Amino acid sequence: MTCVLVTGASGFIGKALLESLKDNYELIGLSRHDPAVDAVTFVQGDFASHSDLEQLDNVSIDAVVHLAAVTGGCDEGDGITVNVEGTRRLMRYLIDKGCKKFVMASSTAVCGFEDPEFIPLTFPIADEHPCLDEHGYGVSKFLMEEMTKYYHRQNPMIDVINLRLAAIISRDDFINMVTGEHKRSEWALGSITLMQIEDAIEVIRLAIDAEPLPGVRIMNAVASSISALLPTAELLRDWYGDAVDTSYYESEDTRYASVFEAELVKDEFGFIAEETLNTLVALRG
Repeated sequence: MTCVLVTGASGFIGKALLESLKDNYELIGLSRHDPAVDAVTFVQGDFASHSDLEQLDNVSIDAVVHLAAVTGGCDEGDGITVNVEGTRRLMRYLIDKGCKKFVMASSTAVCGFEDPEFIPLTFPIADEHPCLDEHGYGVSKFLMEEMTKYYHRQNPMIDVINLRLAAIISRDDFINMVTGEHKRSEWALGSITLMQIEDAIEVIRLAIDAEPLPGVRIMNAVASSISALLPTAELLRDWYGDAVDTSYYESEDTRYASVFEAELVKDEFGFIAEETLNTLVALRG
């Protein structure tokens, strides 16, 4: 049975992931607090602490899902210390142990949408859109991705999947938060790129199970449609006027398409988010 280490095990995504995967994998949850999930081995500790990681010395780990991080709006110093240096320590330890697969939770915020004045280079926003962040969190996730590339150069046989995750929320929150009213503000593009927790778990599971492919992949892990009731082009023109090209969204098939590209994760893993605008409208009647 595949042994998977999950960092950030007691967090919102981490605990739900453990509950979902526990019957089909040997799971080890690493976090400061016990997620209290039956049939999962809990290791209390900090993923950035070598002495805490040494508790895993006698365990053979096939894959890691790295969820632990400081999140959006964090202090620049905390972001760099935890998300970059902490990840460096974790990867170094696991590579030395022989781990070959790394599923890393990056963020769509890498592009820089924390800033209300941010305008992406193109719509839809590419999987590897350059980092234009000015506030610290997006930069820390981008540098985490760069750290994975650095370790791959040293260790060409490792398989690294950096998932630029959308904002992940519960199904009930998803239904309640999706509206036709949106303002251009901090995190605006994130507010129309919500994905419910079950879909996040599914894309992570698919990444774990994917055939080993040495290299580093970066892909948006988002729903194929925006989490808003306005057509995408209308919403973007309201926010940006003529400063952006919305022609991609002018056909009937792309009228409500996501502001982020979502094709690579579909092509690579067959992932299509179950909870989309269409299902939401149906639920609301």
